[in-house]
Amino acid sequence: MVRQRKLLSVPYYLWMGLFVIVPVLLLLFQSFRGMDGSFTLLNITSYFTSPVYLTMTGQSFLYAFLITVMTLLISYPAAYFLTRTEHKHLWLLVMILPTWMNILLKAYAFIGILSQSGMVNQLLAFMGIGAQPLLFTRLSFLIVATYIEIPFMLLPVFNAIDDIDESLTLASRDLGANEWQTFRSVIYPLSLSGVRSGIQAVFIPSLSLFMLTRLIAGNRVMTLGTAIEQHFLVTQNWGMGSTMGIVLIVIMFAVMALTKKRQRGGTR
Repeated sequence: MVRQRKLLSVPYYLWMGLFVIVPVLLLLFQSFRGMDGSFTLLNITSYFTSPVYLTMTGQSFLYAFLITVMTLLISYPAAYFLTRTEHKHLWLLVMILPTWMNILLKAYAFIGILSQSGMVNQLLAFMGIGAQPLLFTRLSFLIVATYIEIPFMLLPVFNAIDDIDESLTLASRDLGANEWQTFRSVIYPLSLSGVRSGIQAVFIPSLSLFMLTRLIAGNRVMTLGTAIEQHFLVTQNWGMGSTMGIVLIVIMFAVMALTKKRQRGGTR
């Protein structure tokens, strides 16, 4: 039985080795190479001493934070009310259906909606407000990115709330708690595991968004993902691109560590 389990785990270890560990090692190796192929620490020192790169990193954190907060503010109430509907799984399926569509198609759909002749501006013109420059703005980037990331926050929060034992909420009401007190003392604390998972699923990818920064924001938003793409495909500075990729991986693990559930007694 043990031998069978080891054999079944071989494809997993091969996959992890070839498509996770080896690429990370290649990035790490490339980050210590200059454009002439020689060993150098210039990429690392340039990243941590350049105001441009540090500002870009700060902007990436800011936009990722805003996107995460906006998705949480929308997804948590939606998940809470979904768990109280009659056909909750059907409605959940309807809300996560957009994830089945390619992100590029969704971006082009929003270009049509937010353009000068799009649906939103037509509605504003009908109301007498007039067309507004909605596309290629930071606000449009936040709106579209939030829309794309909502299902990744909604699903873990929904599962966490749906898994709460109904007898706990009934006991809370039997003890005299109202709806708000039950939510604050029972539902919210028990759903934090879903919130943590949702934050990880939204915040980390939001740090490296690069397609939306060009198509929706018109390059008015610069993130780490945008900079990595530019270094690899435009300037051909693979060393700096790899350095920023390693920084992004370190940030990813830091976020996962910060959002990991803390157990009693100080252990995790």
